[in-house]
Amino acid sequence: MELPIDEVLDDLREALARAGRAVLQAPPGAGKTTRVPLAILDMVPGRIVMLEPRRLAARAAAHRMAETLGEAVGGTVGYRMRGETCIGPDTRIEVITEGILTRMLQSDPALDGIGCVIFDEFHERSLNADLALALTWEARQALRDDLGVIVMSATLDAAPVAALLDAAPVVTSAGRSFPVENRWIDRAVAPRDRAAAMAALIRQVLEDETGGVLCFLPGAPEIHRVAALLAGETRAEIRPLYGTLPFADQRRAIAPSPGRKVVLATSIAETSLTIEDVRIVIDMGLARRARFDPGSGMSRLLTERVSRAEAAQRAGRAGRVAPGIAWKLWTRGEDGALPAFPPPEIEAADLAPLALELALWGAADAGALPFLTPPPAPALAEARALLDDLGALRDGRITDHGRALAAMPLHPRLAHMQAIAGRGAAPLAAILSDRNPLRDRGADLALRLRALDDPGAFGMARATAERLRTEARRLAKLAPAVPKRDALSPAQAVALAYPDRIGLRRAGEAPRWLLSGGKGARMDDADPLAGQRLLVVSDTDGNPREARIRQAIAISDAELRAVLGDRIATVETCAWSRRTGRVEARRQDRLGAIALDDRAWTDAPPEALARAMLDGVRELGLVPSAAARRFLSRVRLLGLFDTGETALLDTAEDWLLPYLGGVRSAADWRRFDLLPPLQARLDWAARQRLDEEVPPALITPLGRAVPIDYDGDAPEVALRVQELYGMTRHPLVAGRPLKLTLLSPAGRPVQVTMDLPGFWAGSWADVRKDMRARYPKHPWPEDPTVAAPTLRTKRKD
Repeated sequence: MELPIDEVLDDLREALARAGRAVLQAPPGAGKTTRVPLAILDMVPGRIVMLEPRRLAARAAAHRMAETLGEAVGGTVGYRMRGETCIGPDTRIEVITEGILTRMLQSDPALDGIGCVIFDEFHERSLNADLALALTWEARQALRDDLGVIVMSATLDAAPVAALLDAAPVVTSAGRSFPVENRWIDRAVAPRDRAAAMAALIRQVLEDETGGVLCFLPGAPEIHRVAALLAGETRAEIRPLYGTLPFADQRRAIAPSPGRKVVLATSIAETSLTIEDVRIVIDMGLARRARFDPGSGMSRLLTERVSRAEAAQRAGRAGRVAPGIAWKLWTRGEDGALPAFPPPEIEAADLAPLALELALWGAADAGALPFLTPPPAPALAEARALLDDLGALRDGRITDHGRALAAMPLHPRLAHMQAIAGRGAAPLAAILSDRNPLRDRGADLALRLRALDDPGAFGMARATAERLRTEARRLAKLAPAVPKRDALSPAQAVALAYPDRIGLRRAGEAPRWLLSGGKGARMDDADPLAGQRLLVVSDTDGNPREARIRQAIAISDAELRAVLGDRIATVETCAWSRRTGRVEARRQDRLGAIALDDRAWTDAPPEALARAMLDGVRELGLVPSAAARRFLSRVRLLGLFDTGETALLDTAEDWLLPYLGGVRSAADWRRFDLLPPLQARLDWAARQRLDEEVPPALITPLGRAVPIDYDGDAPEVALRVQELYGMTRHPLVAGRPLKLTLLSPAGRPVQVTMDLPGFWAGSWADVRKDMRARYPKHPWPEDPTVAAPTLRTKRKD
């Protein structure tokens, strides 16, 4: 059967012969995946390696090309992927998945024996594909100028890729084999109603149209939900298709069906697959993407609207073998708001694996490599910090431990776990690198381990358990042997992988934890792990405020100290507690942000206690006594230092700190006398000047010192009038009259004067008359200038 790609194969061959590189644009259904490698086979010396993003597509492409040649897979055409290889001594075309090409480049940068590398479906912009293209192109420039490179895409803008490949020729294929009619729904669907709307549209299409139906949904949960809604309501065969489905079931979904079939698929069906009998596509318009938060070190899966490019790619599935119809579960108006292309994975992914590969490659500066989209600097820095923490990097260079981690087909966290814990950690590594195999059985990771041995007892699908056991056996072969006496518990092994996610339960009834990395996490109240004091959290929903724990394992304090003891530091702290209103001196065993043990620090140094109390003073503010306030008023008049509270607190370490011994609480502070430390700010000469020019008190004829108030418009004292008998001159302060508030024996003001002789000669007679009537037991002389001062009554006199 002729395909659209056939018309441009000669152009592609010519571009490859002339330039050694090319960018091929070919819409869905053009046939590029299975036609291009065969078309260039006779002109490429050595093997052709074609990078395929998805395992199912890699197998399918290899089988289709082998059938075209009339051979079995493993002859001229073979494939390689993680855990599965089907090649032979005569294999010339290898269809490989992304991680395989990276390993080939790292072990042999010159790619000896390989004549051409093809990057299929590059528009998906996976992190591994971007990295592999950058490494391949650098290897071609430095070591293999004869190495052919072809980048193929269905929807990607070809110009930037062509520019990256030094102005590579662009070859464009015609449209899809058969026309596809796009249809939209009339009214927008609320998110909560999408599954029901999808099921209703499938029923309508099965009734109104003929041919198989391919439906795109964001993930396996939505697939199962829609399948449940359709169960028993249609005679069509419902076939799910998603990444973790057993391969036999995946093949069954894409194989021809004797009757009508409805394939409920994730984005796995977007590319490189021709699903037999499909005439109709129904697209929910959603995609699930991983988003990594460098601050928390956690990824979360977000369900987002598809891009226009993805929608076009999906619609193209309907026109692979005959004219088709593409239904969109969104309105025509919503269509215009879709983004043009999906975001490159490198912009939002966990970059720890990339950072490790770059270090192994010897690329200290990622900007020096030919990335189509450079990795974001903050995320890359965070990834390198993690690798440094795991011992994979030192001073930016890869260590021997880092090389061992890079050799394992695992995330660096899990590779670190397996490198130390050994083969016993292989089942854990298999589970942790896969999707959660028990979504409705709580968060306990230990439960998932037990389910591998007895899947039926725990509700794990037997096919899932067998797939995980197979992967565990494969990983165990790559792990070092660890003596039995040094074997680690599952919780200890997981702690090696996630030292920044050790969770200490917070106080209170709610199941909430503080993680050693500083973030918060929570769990459903009914979860069996909800009461655990210590957890190792291996998976969350990535919420940056407080993540919901999806998978974790309980760990004891002893287990944790045995495996992460070198990270636990004894920290002694003296700090002001706003909650208790006092200085708290604690000795803590800390692992990052969490305190595994917290006890009183009974012999804390006095200076540390005083400094902590100083923080409390800054929070509580100054509480000067009346005497301290008068002193500050006197200082302010002479301008000896800034007496504002802000200035005093800013300099409190200099003048107040030495006096805070014994002050530990807000109550102590309220009783504290600020006057001595304030007075100590002045040297002897300043004190002498202050006392002379702004004296603290008036010495009365009785020899009593009455404090002078300097806060008003004039210096002022308040004292009983009888204490001034015999005084004939008005008292002065710094050459200014002192304001006298004269009081009755009961302490009530009777006169305010700044001219005491005038008062005696004038209004005293009226005051005397009034006072004699009110206080007959006290002396009230007619001429107070010659009377003796007194504070006593006549009877006592």
